[in-house]
Amino acid sequence: MHIFIIKLRRNFFAILFLMFSVCLLLFSKNNLPAIKNGLTLWATSVVPSLFPFFVATELLMHTNIVNFFKRIFSSFMRPIFNVNGEGAFGFIMGLISGYPVGAKIACEFRKNNICSKEECERLLSFTNNSGPLFIVGTVGISMFGSTTIGLLLLVTHVLASLTVGYIFRFWKKSSDVNTSSQIRPKKQKQIENLVCFNNLGEVMSEAINNSVKTVIMIGGFVVVFSSIISILKASGLVDNVYILGLLEITNGISAISSLHVKNISFGIVFSAFLLGFGGISILLQVWSIISKSDLSIKPYIYGKLLHGIISAFYTFIAIWFFPFLNFNL
Repeated sequence: MHIFIIKLRRNFFAILFLMFSVCLLLFSKNNLPAIKNGLTLWATSVVPSLFPFFVATELLMHTNIVNFFKRIFSSFMRPIFNVNGEGAFGFIMGLISGYPVGAKIACEFRKNNICSKEECERLLSFTNNSGPLFIVGTVGISMFGSTTIGLLLLVTHVLASLTVGYIFRFWKKSSDVNTSSQIRPKKQKQIENLVCFNNLGEVMSEAINNSVKTVIMIGGFVVVFSSIISILKASGLVDNVYILGLLEITNGISAISSLHVKNISFGIVFSAFLLGFGGISILLQVWSIISKSDLSIKPYIYGKLLHGIISAFYTFIAIWFFPFLNFNL
């Protein structure tokens, strides 16, 4: 029995991927429309909303904007979040752009030694967030049919993100003394990489290439998880919209908003959790982004679970204390 368990662990992913391949064939009738819908979602929503931000972020990393953020926000970021002032750039861009821009910036900071390993892991815990366009426009207006719901979810989402950032200021705090002297050994290289008229074409080409790779990677995850959700529904293994929402937030929140139940507020609170947590799909996207760095995925996992719980709590409190936010029928 012990030998069997060892072999099962050793071949777990081989068995899992084989089962996935078999299910693709068995449930191909349901998978094909799901894959088409996933590709449509990627082409019509993900690419237009994220690709320009990826390019803009890559270009901004070749300017002095990061140092500008350091000068402006150092007095704010260090005492509250225990990270350099440059971290404000990652938080603001991650909040404006949405998943997974914040994680990408944290990795770029680590790659260029702008922040220490511990600081970048702290940034991972709270800078990778849902964007306001998605929360207010897609979730609030399109799915729930209410701007008020969208604004409520946005406010609680941002407040929860700031709360998680403050909590994670203590992440590996004892290691800061040992690593502070290792930051910025590549300062001269950063100066050489600043964009100017001589290297503008090269910088733009690099920014576009990197952005294309990232957005295609995201598209792959969207398609794969569209297939997984389709298989789970068709096989009858999992048909609970709340569980499916943990896999992929867009499909999950859309299904929750379509439920014909009287207790709408419960759906709003759970949607707040999903927006904060991000789902398994986003988790794997972030994992793939940081896989080439020395950053740990643990602070991201802990941070997003905490973000989801705190977002749901703040949303529940707001609905409880402010009657005009109670949407129960």
